[in-house]
Amino acid sequence: MNIQSNVIPMVIDQNSRGERAYDIYSLLLKERIVFLGSSIEDQMASLIVAQLLYLNSQDPQRQIDLYIQSPGGSVYAGLAIYDAIQMISAPVSTVAVGFCGSMA
Repeated sequence: MNIQSNVIPMVIDQNSRGERAYDIYSLLLKERIVFLGSSIEDQMASLIVAQLLYLNSQDPQRQIDLYIQSPGGSVYAGLAIYDAIQMISAPVSTVAVGFCGSMA
């Protein structure tokens, strides 16, 4: 399933400077939560790796939570995610949600 073809929920975040609308994935990223919710292919792996690298650059000591709901996919793409997790300083906690198979 292609995530771009679905409606992505928006969330209103309120703080002392006012309101700001975020798509749900950006708000999760702001809270150091990465969500992998599709097959693991090259494009998805690149997005996950980029998010991990970004969060590590922001605070290499603070934990990142990676939620996975995936039937698996490309071994090479999965290894890219695995290598990134091993390379960064920030601890990564993985949580299986629903079904995780194969490379997931």
